[in-house]
Amino acid sequence: MTGFGEARHQDPRGLIQVELRTVNHRYFKLSAKISESAAVIESALEPLVRDRVKRGSVQLNLKVERPRRPEDYRLNLVALASYHEQLRRMPGIEQRSIDPTCLLALPGVTEEVRTPEASADEDWPRIERVVLRALDALQTSRAQEGRAMAIELVALCRAISEHLGLIEQRGPQVVQTYHKKLMERVQVLAHEHGVTVEPRDVVREVAILADRSDISEEIIRLRAHLDQFHTIIEERESSGRKLEFLVQEMGREINTVGSKANDVEISRAVVEVKAVLEKIRELIQNVE
Repeated sequence: MTGFGEARHQDPRGLIQVELRTVNHRYFKLSAKISESAAVIESALEPLVRDRVKRGSVQLNLKVERPRRPEDYRLNLVALASYHEQLRRMPGIEQRSIDPTCLLALPGVTEEVRTPEASADEDWPRIERVVLRALDALQTSRAQEGRAMAIELVALCRAISEHLGLIEQRGPQVVQTYHKKLMERVQVLAHEHGVTVEPRDVVREVAILADRSDISEEIIRLRAHLDQFHTIIEERESSGRKLEFLVQEMGREINTVGSKANDVEISRAVVEVKAVLEKIRELIQNVE
């Protein structure tokens, strides 16, 4: 599920800034971009994020900046003396003509010193608090999208239920239509060729078709799956995998309905249900 969350904290020890973005992914995947000074705590970030985000691709950006101090900069006196001595020895150059400020621009004369960084134990509590705040903001963002998605999923399930209602009404008519057509064919054969057909043979043939085209069990299972789908949507725990499984089961049932019911109207309704299931399948890729 997509979402965004950020948090920052500034104190005398420096700046901590965290950004979290999530996009759809079948499994949990964390990609972290961390300031070099805080790289040592990268291994502690994954369990922290995984505890809140069960599924999806997560991009975490962590920026840690510490304030500069006077001792972070110094002159390399050895390099400065070496340059000065070499210039002094050059013919035609007097020592009085050497401008010390010009020497400062030469490579290696000025240095930026990396002061010892704070230990991971000292840094982690501050960083953890900011990451948790960013995760809270991320979850709020994802929850808003989740509520909108739940409304859309419920509407799609309602559409499937309506199509199933049409299929249920049409089911008995298929047998009646077949019975009527069979009787018409029998009458034509009897008239043209003098063929006699026993009524019990016709009844047996109709009964065989009725048994083969009976889709009542599939309809019952489909409605049970829809009820379970509604129940799972309302659960607070992670439900994406359960919904995926249910959609697969509904797909199998509607395929069976289409293969059993030899009827144009039912086939059209089956196509509509498959189209709705595909929309649901796309949506639940976002569900954690």
